[in-house]
Amino acid sequence: MTPDDDLFGGNDPARQRARGKLRAFVRARDGAAAIEFALLAIPYFMIIFAILETFVAFMAEQVVSNAVDTLSRQIRTGQITAANTTEQQFRQAFCNEISVLIACSAAELKTPASLYLDVKSYSTFADMPTTIPRATSDPYSDLNTTGFTFAPGGAKTDNMVRAYYRWQVIVDLLRPYLTNIRPSDGSMPSTYLIVATSAFQNENYP
Repeated sequence: MTPDDDLFGGNDPARQRARGKLRAFVRARDGAAAIEFALLAIPYFMIIFAILETFVAFMAEQVVSNAVDTLSRQIRTGQITAANTTEQQFRQAFCNEISVLIACSAAELKTPASLYLDVKSYSTFADMPTTIPRATSDPYSDLNTTGFTFAPGGAKTDNMVRAYYRWQVIVDLLRPYLTNIRPSDGSMPSTYLIVATSAFQNENYP
């Protein structure tokens, strides 16, 4: 035993302080909340953005559906006919209806890239299509737009208005579940195809 051990009863104050600091460090909880938030922030915000993405996409779907109903009513009552409205004017009218959430550029009005409209008259309701026109038999293939036109019928004819809009999904977490057009090259899908349809018989307007 050294003189120092006799003096301090075998307890070195420096060692005691070191042990005390070590115990305090182990028991400390300062910054734990910040570390936990850093670990959970990424999945938390991904979920929040996914909720917002889904909400906005479904809102866009409702806007397109309302526009189809509004323009179909004008065709049914004779306000819009093949004689007084061109395809370009009809597209402009449709874009005006959805402008609250979806903007149509001048290029989009001239050459469809996201918004596709099909207006036709049929002999009977049974002749009207009941499926989305796809490029192939694959249920996730792209649209086949070759038959799309603007040709509403006259008074008392059976008509169908179909609208398709390519909504771009931003959040990666939702793309495998929300997208319904898958690229044939296997690349990441990003398109949620909004579909709205209205079938009706025109009124017996003059």
